[in-house]
Parts: sequence; structure tokens; C-alpha cells
Amino acid sequence: MNTTPRSDLSPQFIERPDGRIAYDVDGRGPLVVLVPGMGDLRQTYRLLAPMLVAAGYRVASCDLRGHGDSDTTFGSYNDEQTASDVLALIDAFGGPAVIVGNSMGAGAAVIAAATRGDLVAGVVLVGPFVRSSGGAMQRLVMRVVLAPGWAALMWKMYLPKLYSGHRPADFEQYRDQVVTGIRRPGHARAFSLTTRLNHDAAEARLGDVAAPALVIMGERDPDFPNPRAEAEWIGQRLDAQVVMVEEAGHYPQSQQPLVTFDAIDTFLGTVFPRA
Repeated sequence: MNTTPRSDLSPQFIERPDGRIAYDVDGRGPLVVLVPGMGDLRQTYRLLAPMLVAAGYRVASCDLRGHGDSDTTFGSYNDEQTASDVLALIDAFGGPAVIVGNSMGAGAAVIAAATRGDLVAGVVLVGPFVRSSGGAMQRLVMRVVLAPGWAALMWKMYLPKLYSGHRPADFEQYRDQVVTGIRRPGHARAFSLTTRLNHDAAEARLGDVAAPALVIMGERDPDFPNPRAEAEWIGQRLDAQVVMVEEAGHYPQSQQPLVTFDAIDTFLGTVFPRA
């Protein structure tokens, strides 16, 4: 199985009412859409995407609003808006698709599946934020710490913690790419606005998801006091299988790509059975 990071594909764009969402696409077969989390890039799937392509899937990886190659002209950066962008991308490809969402991308995947079951054949939630955590004071601290003036520096300092456990060989290079992206004009402001969201809308729609689901959680994910308990809570509400990944923090897709791929490939085989 090829685990070599793919070279950056040239971004394509889908027009939305307030700007453009960047994505790249590769492969042929059933559609899989990869959605990153806050402060991340579509290249977070650089190790996973080639394996999915080799397994016979058409794989589209997108940037969030105000991240990577997407525009910073949007007025809102919450889970519901991200879900609408993902659905627009799937609709443009003709759908249906399985959505793989990491972190806040998982919350968007839940809302998308609950909103348009005809377009979403399944969801894979990786290190998922599908409900709000922490109190008002914690959210206020987050806003201050990740204010536009120093967001890039603070995120650079914080990222190693999120990669608790095994780190990919190109971690330093990738972190520099993420930080450079935040420093582009307008991106620090968009990133800072994204940190102000909550995940109440995703939690409210969990019961409306009819599509099959898979939950993948790093055993050392520092974003959750008890990662296993959070994963099992989500799994119970979605009647989903839960896969815990050893030596992985918040990014199993790049920290343990082979384990993550095996779980997703098995799941995709049940959603898109082949003759």
C-alpha cells in the first residue's frame, strides 16, 4: 500500500455566495470527501488520500472557509456553513459521497448527513467535535489566545500537543505550511473567527443522521478529557462502530495513516459494496 504523501494537486474552486472553497480531487470510483478541522489544511489528508485513491475511490479534499486556498471573504465560519459548503461540493460531483471529517469537520459532516441524506451515504468522524465542550471562560480564553495578531505563533506552539503520540516524519514541514497559511492576508482573522464557534448545532442533529457512521479517535487526543468515553458517547448516538487508535492524538489520519485507512476502507466496503 502506497503511504507516500502525494504532491500537492492544483487547487480547484467551487463558488459559494460569499467566496470560493478550494479543493483538489484525484482518483476514480465512489466519492469520498475529506474535510479538515479548524486551523488545518486539506493536506492533513496527504498520507491517507493516496491510499484511498489506490483502493478505488474518487477522493476530494477541501479547505475550510478562510483556510488554505479558500477565500477569506465569508461572514460566517461555523459548522452549519461548513456543512453547506461540503454539500455544495458533493452536489457538484453528483453524489452521493462518504464524508470523512476531522475535528470540527466531523461536526459539519453530521449536519450535512442530517440535512441531505440523499447526498451523504456515510460519515467517518475522526477526532470528532460534535458537541460543545468547556465553559464560557474557556471559550473566552481561546478567543484571546488565538486573536489575529498572534494566532499563527500561538497555533505553531500548540500544534505539537495535538500530535500527542506518534508524529509523521514530515511534521515540522507540515506545521510550517499550516503557520504560513495563517499568515497570509486575511487568514489569521478568519481562523480567529472560526475559533469562536460552538458545536451545539451538530449535537442537535445527531438523532437525524440515518447514514451509517464510523468514529475514529486517537487514544491520546488531548482535546478530550477521556477520548474513549467521548468516542463511545458519539458511537452510541449514531449506532456507529468506534475505532481507538494507539499512539495518536487529534490527527489519526496523519499520525497513524495505515490504521486509519484500514478502518475507513473496511467501512467504505459496507457503504459502497462492490460486485
